Amino acid sequence: MTDPVFDTAVTRTFGTRLPIVAGGYMWLGDAAYVSACARAGIMGFITAASFPDTLTDEIARCRDRAEGKPFGVNVSMLPKLVPGEKTADVFREIADAGITVVETSGRNPEPYIPQLKDAGITVLHKVPSVRFAVKAQSVGVDMVSIVGAECGGHPGMDLVGSFVNMALAERRLEIPFLIGGGVGAGSQIVAALAAGASGVVIGTRFLVCEELSAHRGYKQAMVDATERDTALTMQTVRNTIRTLANETTEEVARLERENPEGGIDQLMPLVKGTIGRRAYETGDVSRGMLSAGQSLGLTDAIKPLAEIVAQLEHEAETALKRLRPERMSG
Repeated sequence: MTDPVFDTAVTRTFGTRLPIVAGGYMWLGDAAYVSACARAGIMGFITAASFPDTLTDEIARCRDRAEGKPFGVNVSMLPKLVPGEKTADVFREIADAGITVVETSGRNPEPYIPQLKDAGITVLHKVPSVRFAVKAQSVGVDMVSIVGAECGGHPGMDLVGSFVNMALAERRLEIPFLIGGGVGAGSQIVAALAAGASGVVIGTRFLVCEELSAHRGYKQAMVDATERDTALTMQTVRNTIRTLANETTEEVARLERENPEGGIDQLMPLVKGTIGRRAYETGDVSRGMLSAGQSLGLTDAIKPLAEIVAQLEHEAETALKRLRPERMSG
């Protein structure tokens, strides 16, 4: 039986067994992975940007495999609205497919909140620090995920750590919040709940699950890496990213150091997503911007997602016993 401690606003709203949200992966957030999350009792999101022309089909495939368990769709918006962007159309497609939970990220979702609310969709908005969470709360999102500086991908420019984010969020927010960034152990889940969070976001820790549609060599590289094997780059273009340290991050860092005014044009040949996507296909992690957080130090083996979740749950229960010593003597 799941401990009552894990009955939170996240599990009650999403209908999951555990208060864990799996971080979305560009190119990898597909039906196979997200349905595995659903079956394991956590919340996963199909990344809409990975399926620009086949999103409805991918949602249907996920529903077929999810065994009736809930899942959602991630919509990552560009930092600024650009001509021809079809975000409103994507949200309409998601609603038409019967999805009831959407994770938004990138920029302020305020223009789309009425459309999403009218469709009966719960909105979880992802931000890199608490000041943006306060803004998201003011525009009507239902929950926020706050991912700290330790996270893989984009930790923002503030680079506030998850431990500080937890304390600030508990003081400044009224809506439920989740904490992410460096989360990869069950004890951290308990710590987040104790600090007032309703759940956690876990990304990097799940990169080594068998259901992820990436080359086994890529996953093994994640297992072999440690918490010291990430790099922060792209600060000069105000788009900080934490990725696996490799030849590409060394070259990007050199360009930023030698020509900090060079802008995105000098970096794009190195950082475009198609290069990183090849690593997922070939297992060669020497090139490309491969998002990975400091919880790389907590990846131990390639295994089914359900086994990783079970390990996290066991670790969380062990942490709870440390807080309840009377149970250990029973």
